Amino acid sequence: MQRLSIQKFLNNKIIAYLLAGSFLLFSVLLGISIGTVSVPIFTIIEIIMWKLSGSTSLDHIDPMFSSIVLNIRLPRVILAGLVGASLAIAGAAFQGLLRNPLADPYTLGVSSGASVGAVLTLFFQLSIPHIGNFTLPLLSILFSWATILFVLAFARKIERSMRVETIILTGIIFSSFLGAFISLMIALTGDELRQIIGWLLGSVSMRGWEYIRIILPFFVLGSIILIFNAKELNAMSFGEERAHHLGVNVQKRKLIILTAGSILTGAAVAVSGTIGFVGLVIPHLSRLLWGPDHRHLLPLSILTGSGFLILADLISRTIISPTELPIGVITALIGAPVFALILIQRRRMERSG
Repeated sequence: MQRLSIQKFLNNKIIAYLLAGSFLLFSVLLGISIGTVSVPIFTIIEIIMWKLSGSTSLDHIDPMFSSIVLNIRLPRVILAGLVGASLAIAGAAFQGLLRNPLADPYTLGVSSGASVGAVLTLFFQLSIPHIGNFTLPLLSILFSWATILFVLAFARKIERSMRVETIILTGIIFSSFLGAFISLMIALTGDELRQIIGWLLGSVSMRGWEYIRIILPFFVLGSIILIFNAKELNAMSFGEERAHHLGVNVQKRKLIILTAGSILTGAAVAVSGTIGFVGLVIPHLSRLLWGPDHRHLLPLSILTGSGFLILADLISRTIISPTELPIGVITALIGAPVFALILIQRRRMERSG
């Protein structure tokens, strides 16, 4: 009875949004406050309010605090939040589309494809005329989209029915191959590319406001597309045949959702490197807490994923301070055991079913 009452409480959507929003706010304030120099919470709020409105005076606040908040920690926290939100909503969409909690940008190979695009752009210093800094996310998105199309095409060749397990195994194969390709590039080019290794492990350190301007339009575009396709995702989560009977143009919607997920993943990888398991853990947790309705699951995944990656980044830069761990290491340490638990749970359900 107690468990049912807790689940009923969590299924109240107003409560769900309040809890998820509070978690994000708590993460933001904690992420800005904690560091080599601790900044009081109320000082952070005053500085941010001044930045937004200019209505309050900062004469009584140490200029060092203002500089730390506005120039170092706030952009880092916002970037981590945008990356976490992008990966979480993309993972939720992929899981709903493929009807499997093991699907995410990392396991499907999308993140690895985006990494190849980003590494090629950085190494050859590619720049598309009139686009400039947006060359990096655009090529990452293009490679991530091409990767998911290759994964689906290869899975269809192996098995016409395209079982979800086949798609995920194909994604892992492609991810391993593309990872090996990146390693080969690093080995052949010597020290020139070794600096990118740290970037590939995932980091939002010293990125600044410029990187926020790079990811923000792609995050908004990809999120809007997915949220506007939430009803279709609900229908397709019951199977493509049933969705077709409900009037959904399955092939068209599948392409739109995969493209939106690639936009989000490619832009996230372009600014932060490869950060695994966020798109796996957060949607799965959100689905357990708030239910499977994508109309609410997608925005709640945005809030939860954003807060989660901000806290993961906080751990990465404080756990062995002053040395900073790649954020991908923290998410992998959390995500890999969760991945294993989900896999074990699915096998038990299949056997009992």
